[in-house]
Amino acid sequence: MTKKEVGHNFLARLGKKRLRPGGIIATNWLISQGHFSKEKTVLEVACNMCTTSIELAQTYRCHITGLDTDPKALERARDNIARAKLEDLISVQEGNAMRLPFEDNSFDIVINEAMLTMLQDKAKEKALAEYLRVLKPGGVLLTHDVAYEDPDLEQTINQLRTTINANVQPLQVDDWKRLSQKIGFHTVTIKYGPMTLMSPVGMIKDEGFVSACKILYRGMKKENRQQFLTMFRFFNKNRKKLRYIAMASQK
Repeated sequence: MTKKEVGHNFLARLGKKRLRPGGIIATNWLISQGHFSKEKTVLEVACNMCTTSIELAQTYRCHITGLDTDPKALERARDNIARAKLEDLISVQEGNAMRLPFEDNSFDIVINEAMLTMLQDKAKEKALAEYLRVLKPGGVLLTHDVAYEDPDLEQTINQLRTTINANVQPLQVDDWKRLSQKIGFHTVTIKYGPMTLMSPVGMIKDEGFVSACKILYRGMKKENRQQFLTMFRFFNKNRKKLRYIAMASQK
C-alpha cells in the first residue's frame, strides 16, 4: 500500500496555496493585528511557499525573512519570490523554530501559521520562547493554529492525526492563550471559529473558484482520490468540533 503523504504536503501538491486551518479569514485578521508598514522587519516561521510573505511585501513593502525546515518548500518559495520580483524585500533560509538563527530583539513582527500544532508540549514552549527572544520590545507574535473547545475530543484528535499523517497536538482555545502568557507575552488577543481548510466555501474563499475546481479535479484523480476523500470527509464532518485559533501576542 502506498504511504500517505503528510496532509499539508498532499494539498500543496494538488495546488492548494493556503494551507492554514482558518484560511484567509484567520490570516487577514492576523495581518490586521500586526499593523504592518514598510518600516517593520518581519520574520515568517514555517513560511512554506511564501504565499503570505509575498502578499505582505506587495501590500506593505516591508522587509521579510522567511524560515522553513523543508528545502523543497524553500525552492518553491524562491521561485515564487522571483516571479513576484520581490527579491529585494523577501529572503528565505533553512532553519529550526526552536533554534532561531537570529539575534535577540531582531524583528518587529513574527508570524507563524499552522506549525505550533505540529509540536509537542515542550517543543511548543521552546519555539514560543524563541519567538519572544527575537522580537523587539513591543513587538507582536501572530500565530494561527488548530484548537478545540470540547475537552472530550481525544478520539477526534486521534482521527485527525491519522487523517493528515502527522502527530499533531492541538490545544483547547484557552490553553493556547495561557501558554503564550506563560512564556512571557503580556497581551494576548484571540479570534477563533470553525476550521475552513477543506470546506467548499472555505476553499473558494482561499483559492478562488477556478483554482478550487482544479484542486478538486486533481484530488479526484485515481492516485489521489482515497487520501483526498478521507481528508475532505473528516474535515467537513468535524469542522464544528475542531477550530482554528488566531492569536496576536505582544512582547
